[in-house]
Amino acid sequence: MSAAGEQQAAPRRTRIPSGRELYRGLFEMQSNSVLIAVMLVLALFALLHPSFYSARQVQVVLQSSVYVGVIACGMSFLIAMRQLDLSVSSILALTAGIGALLMNQGWNPWIAALAALGCAGLMGLVNGFLVQTVRINALLATLATLYVYNGFNQGLTNSNTVTPGYSSNEVPLAGNHAATSSFFTTFTGNFLGIPIAFWVMIGIAIVLTVILRFTPFGYRLRSIGSNPDAAMFSGISIPRVTYQAFFLVGIVSGLAGLLVLIFFRAADPSVGGADNLLAIAAVIIGGTPMRGGSATVIGAMVGAILLTGVIQSGLPYFNISPNWTQFALGAVILAAVSIDSVVRAGRRRG
Repeated sequence: MSAAGEQQAAPRRTRIPSGRELYRGLFEMQSNSVLIAVMLVLALFALLHPSFYSARQVQVVLQSSVYVGVIACGMSFLIAMRQLDLSVSSILALTAGIGALLMNQGWNPWIAALAALGCAGLMGLVNGFLVQTVRINALLATLATLYVYNGFNQGLTNSNTVTPGYSSNEVPLAGNHAATSSFFTTFTGNFLGIPIAFWVMIGIAIVLTVILRFTPFGYRLRSIGSNPDAAMFSGISIPRVTYQAFFLVGIVSGLAGLLVLIFFRAADPSVGGADNLLAIAAVIIGGTPMRGGSATVIGAMVGAILLTGVIQSGLPYFNISPNWTQFALGAVILAAVSIDSVVRAGRRRG
């Protein structure tokens, strides 16, 4: 092996980052475009509709950004290695459905949630198998599993909403106290005026940032995204890292599904919708380039807050019809990506 290859393969053990390194890893983004966009939108809302900043509205904005935000944090790993997963919204919905069904079968809600999360990880491994072993393009493979997982969810639930502790006719199940379990009460409500689910998202983002920037897995993943051939020649196992990355995204999507189940106290098989595309958009406008090699988890989270929290929640204040929501989201994505392109071009010239 060449000296360059030995140098690339050297990092093997996880080291504990210093406080300064952790701060830079969390908050130093590859692009500031998403922050600029957020600041401009918030300033516009403050100028035209100060009521947008009422305590209740702020809570709604933060809560509504959690589900896409959590998925986007995981999606940044795949995009960093030039992959993506379109099935994350179906994994979210199916995880919630499996958890709710198991609870109605008498399982302890905590055990049911862990089992559902394990199923989410398995779905991620299936995606990894199709992409890495069967050699199907990630776009096509995960588009197919999006429909497979969604159809499986529809079949399991008979296309009905499943409410923990209640039958399909919304009749309380005798002896089933899932609805009042600590699994639901622990993660509902607010802490310091902010939804607990939002704190959970921040915790997930911090953990994933540490994994991405300060562990051998994160180093190998970014190396593959930067130059797959060089990564392979340096001894990095691309198949293993690919499986690990898809498994991680499956787990993270499952966590988002459990947060949906906790908040709504029900599993709707149609939940998720376009969350997969919103998550990808959030990652990109958050500063993670599609060319791979680098990523910012915190940027992806902020991008999700902008798209699903600020924009979607703020449109009604401008008397904009919900029919124009998709148009507004598309315009914001184009603006953010354009700003990012200009900033990157300026840096290259500099």
